[in-house]
Amino acid sequence: MTADAAADAAAAELTGPGPGADPGPGPRPGLGRRTFLRGAALGTVTGAGVGVLAGAENADADSGRAPGADRRIPFEGPHQAGITTAPQAAATFAAFNATAADRAGLERLFRTLTDRIRFLTAGGTPPAVDVAQVPADSATLGPVVPADGLTVTVAVGASLFDARYGLAGRKPARLKPMPVFPNDDLAGSTELHGDLCLQICADSRDTVMHALRDIAKHTRDGMQLSWKADGFHAGPRPTGVQRNQLGFKDGIANPDVRDAAVTDALLWTGGGQHGEPAWTDGGSYQVVRIIRMLVEFWDRVSLHEQETMIGRRRDSGAPLDGTAETDVPDYAADPQGIAVPLTAHIRLANPRDRATRAQQILRRGYNYDRGVDSNGNLDVGLLFCSYQQDVVRQFEAVQARLADEPLVDYIRPTGGGYFFALPGVPDPTDHLGSGLLA
Repeated sequence: MTADAAADAAAAELTGPGPGADPGPGPRPGLGRRTFLRGAALGTVTGAGVGVLAGAENADADSGRAPGADRRIPFEGPHQAGITTAPQAAATFAAFNATAADRAGLERLFRTLTDRIRFLTAGGTPPAVDVAQVPADSATLGPVVPADGLTVTVAVGASLFDARYGLAGRKPARLKPMPVFPNDDLAGSTELHGDLCLQICADSRDTVMHALRDIAKHTRDGMQLSWKADGFHAGPRPTGVQRNQLGFKDGIANPDVRDAAVTDALLWTGGGQHGEPAWTDGGSYQVVRIIRMLVEFWDRVSLHEQETMIGRRRDSGAPLDGTAETDVPDYAADPQGIAVPLTAHIRLANPRDRATRAQQILRRGYNYDRGVDSNGNLDVGLLFCSYQQDVVRQFEAVQARLADEPLVDYIRPTGGGYFFALPGVPDPTDHLGSGLLA
């Protein structure tokens, strides 16, 4: 299969909204509504990473078994687990600042990370200690640590390649700080970027928290937590993919990660190709963003406008020119946007034409609930995560098309970052970042 054909087969869009009709009792369309929403909707926000509206489809070879405490997802392999893995029920994205004193200390950090992740994802009994000693484990999961479908995906940020560790010449070719996109609200955010990012996912919330505590305890001399964001993956209601906080099915289309030609064309970096250092072979660029959703205003918008902004039916998830969730919209038969508006989110995100085949991304989205802001509004939304071979060619191209789409009146990106997910650990003698630090 050629790269073009692979990208075509991987047709995917970010589920979301487009233009609309009568917004009902909520703010009216146009500048007045946008000004009102930007000025009056929200008070102080404690946000995290933000981005395009999306979520990943459950289609992965790592999955296939019903969730349970004994579900083990292999740690070792050419790629890290947690990328093509079907989204588990709970997730935390945690950004860290490296505090290792030198390059040798950084290598110790990666070796320790590897050891802890290898144990936690396999499960087992922590070492016994004398009652006068510090316990080896927090015991929040009991005396035996269950695997519980845990994955920990380690990625590095552009700041790790400054002068501290002598790694400037080994930086992935397209790794950079996440820019501020049109409609982002990143001013004053404390949840941006990081030297490292850990995506921790499992079948249970307490397993995720246990893993984060364990890793933080054992790596205290090498890295310090900067910010974190917690999410949950909703079950199908009633069938199909999860619904987001706007009530729409999220992530209906995604590249087929079971097809190696597709993942080679869209997902994995090739070491020594396209200017990438040799050590990056088998890695992937990670984008983490959080989209706060202004649900109080969204809930006052007519169903017709909601659906035309998204480009899909709210009840079934079908595109507006189809009848089922899995139907592929036929934009060629609708050049004027009569059925699916030209400004609908799904149409902008993935026009489904030859020119944009290679721009598709793999999404692993999680809903989030962060309580209430100072104005008494719900702080809920989407923890967006995507993986791609080239963050500029893929993610940024999608973002450019989505600038000023009608949905921006109802979402507020507040933080996040660009990272590079390290290649996998092929065998028990290897460790994360070995190629980077060789």
